[in-house]
Amino acid sequence: METEQARAPHRIVALLTVLTERPVSLYAAAVLRIGYGLLYLVFLLREFPHRDEIWGPGSPWTPELARQLFDQTGWASILTLSDSRAYFEACYVLALVTSALFMAGWRTRAVSVLFAVVVASFHSRAIFMTDGGDNLVLLMAVYLVFTACGRRWSLDARRTRLRETTGKPTHLPVVRTEAGLSDSRRTLTTVLHNCGMFVIAAQVCFLYGSAGLYKVQGGTWGNGTALHYVLNLDLFRPWPELSLMADEHDVLIAIACYLTVLLQIAFPFVLFGRLKYPVLTMLLGMHLGIAVLMGLPLFSGAMIIADAVFLPDRFYRSLGRLWRRMSGRPDDSGTEAPSRGEPALVPSQPAPSSH
Repeated sequence: METEQARAPHRIVALLTVLTERPVSLYAAAVLRIGYGLLYLVFLLREFPHRDEIWGPGSPWTPELARQLFDQTGWASILTLSDSRAYFEACYVLALVTSALFMAGWRTRAVSVLFAVVVASFHSRAIFMTDGGDNLVLLMAVYLVFTACGRRWSLDARRTRLRETTGKPTHLPVVRTEAGLSDSRRTLTTVLHNCGMFVIAAQVCFLYGSAGLYKVQGGTWGNGTALHYVLNLDLFRPWPELSLMADEHDVLIAIACYLTVLLQIAFPFVLFGRLKYPVLTMLLGMHLGIAVLMGLPLFSGAMIIADAVFLPDRFYRSLGRLWRRMSGRPDDSGTEAPSRGEPALVPSQPAPSSH
């Protein structure tokens, strides 16, 4: 007991050190940025022919009706600031450009805020036309504002690396007071990033856990017939022949029902061991099945990207090395190590002693 009590302060100090001095999961944050930027860009391009009916002045849910709803819900949207069609088209082009720049990681700090505003505006403008994936994309867009999601695999990271390669100083000499402010800024940025990543992970755990517990309360999930009814709903049958073919296998349908509930309930409890890798793989298959059989690609894509937050940075670094070898580029993995190539806002980490 005394040993455990003696270790407690050291564990608290170690936790505070990680929280304030070392940004966690920088590669995972970059994957989230690239994934959600690309997903929303594809979504906007997919709905481009129908943009006026969904969000524009010609929508059955007119801008005036949207503003009346905003007075009750507290939502807001840049799309309702004007009923002009030219203004709407300009907003749509802005959304496309913002999504592309966010995905590429250009001036990520400012563009991430603009991306969150765009997602919130389009989401609230057509609040009755969402499918669940929109809600998750909106949450993640807001959370990513607080993270350092542009420090890896981005144009910002490339610009910083080029400055270091050419030997150009990234900062001018500063006096002691300005140096103290710079250190405080680095610490604040690191804390916000780490808290943002922890909140994202907690959000995904909550989604899976609550969905699993909700399913347990339903009789159709308990007797293994829930997916049978889903496959026979016209609203979720983009490929009727494929749905009918899948519905013919009663045993597999029942197993899929039980496995879905088990995976969702167990998900928050397997994240601290190697069991999370097969669980994430099975969840990937589940979401791909939802995208194909139920016609919900936005929802499935949002969930698949969110699951990426639980993969460690060493996994993404190995993917980067594999990509460089396949593309014939030299392996510069040394510049991607956690203690190398950090932008100025991240405190440098001491090198391990050789003694």
